[in-house]
Amino acid sequence: MRATRHNGRSGSHGVYNPKHNDREFDLNNNVDINPEMTPNNIYWNCYQGFIKHADKDETWMKFNDVELTYYKQQFSEWLDYQNEKHIKGGHHNRVKEMDAIVSNKQRCPEETIYQIGNIDETIDYEDLVKVVVETIDEINKRYGDNVTTLTWGLHVDEKTPHIHERHVFHSPNEAGFDMPVQEKTLEVMGFDLPDKTKPKDKFNNRKMSYDQECRNIFLDCCRKHGLEIELEPIYGGKKYLEKTEFINSKINLQNQNLRIENGQLMFSNQELQAKQNELNKKISDEEALIKMVTDVAYEKACEIIVDDVVEKTQEENKKLVSNYKKWIKSDKCKASRKTKELMLDCFSDFNSKLTVIKSNVIAKVKDFISSPEKKAQLTEEIVRKARPSIVEILKRRNEEIALTNKAKTDRRKGKEQER
Repeated sequence: MRATRHNGRSGSHGVYNPKHNDREFDLNNNVDINPEMTPNNIYWNCYQGFIKHADKDETWMKFNDVELTYYKQQFSEWLDYQNEKHIKGGHHNRVKEMDAIVSNKQRCPEETIYQIGNIDETIDYEDLVKVVVETIDEINKRYGDNVTTLTWGLHVDEKTPHIHERHVFHSPNEAGFDMPVQEKTLEVMGFDLPDKTKPKDKFNNRKMSYDQECRNIFLDCCRKHGLEIELEPIYGGKKYLEKTEFINSKINLQNQNLRIENGQLMFSNQELQAKQNELNKKISDEEALIKMVTDVAYEKACEIIVDDVVEKTQEENKKLVSNYKKWIKSDKCKASRKTKELMLDCFSDFNSKLTVIKSNVIAKVKDFISSPEKKAQLTEEIVRKARPSIVEILKRRNEEIALTNKAKTDRRKGKEQER
């Protein structure tokens, strides 16, 4: 038998979603999953340890929540540091929330799939768990200061038992804040390029050296459990075996990703259909339609207007500060030179803080006007004033549709009579 260990972060449809690993989607939408076996799946996370799928309850953390929680605990200081630099540099569009970091292709956890054998020949899933847990424990023992295992899930409800494990590489930045980053972390850990005589590229990087070490640990654990794992090439030497295993691993990973995405797409289609049915029901009721249009228009207006108002307000504030500074520098200001310098420093400091607090002001204003009480008060007033106009538009539109349908019916009857 062959022991397979391959890694990835994303596919053609984006980063891999941990929902697949703890079965947080509609299992009936995936033909590759046998729901009768799903209760035997085993899951683990870094906060709560082990659990069987059949024993999950509302206290069990979903894998998505585990990753976001860990990222917030471990990397919030780094993200605040980064956002502050972006704001000071005037790059407000680069400011990120942690949700965006944990789903970013370069920053998200890496996923590793462990499998022994294939559909024709494999081992008992309990033995697979023992081998992989020992492998992960050894990896954590050696590299746990910079590589944290977040979750893993054993799947016995697919054709061949396998384990999805997710981990994150992390090391301090220049300010000493821990950040999720792979290449720099591997360099800190002391890993070299496989071929030091060649430059770093896709086929010569530190990640390849790290993966080889982890694969050796995996194979050692297999041998300790008495498993006969094929190590020698089948044809064409070692390079042939590596290429073949790489291709097979790539195909397996792509198939896993497609199965995940297929289930998610089908689940999304169900949600869209439900929303469409709900929308059709609302459209049949003029009052509901008016309310819905008002709510949407209000939210969009809040997003656009608040940004513009705060921006214009800041521009006026900065103009005012600039005018004061010009007056202080002029002969019209009779203060002493030292007083003038102090006043100018204060205004300069105030001017810089205006930029820093801009995003906070926008957020607070949006929170205020988007609060349920304020939104209800304003939208009710909008509905009251807009109802006559909207009802009249709907009435005219319905009359136009009725006339068009009548004309089509008359033409059809005329053709039938001609026949």
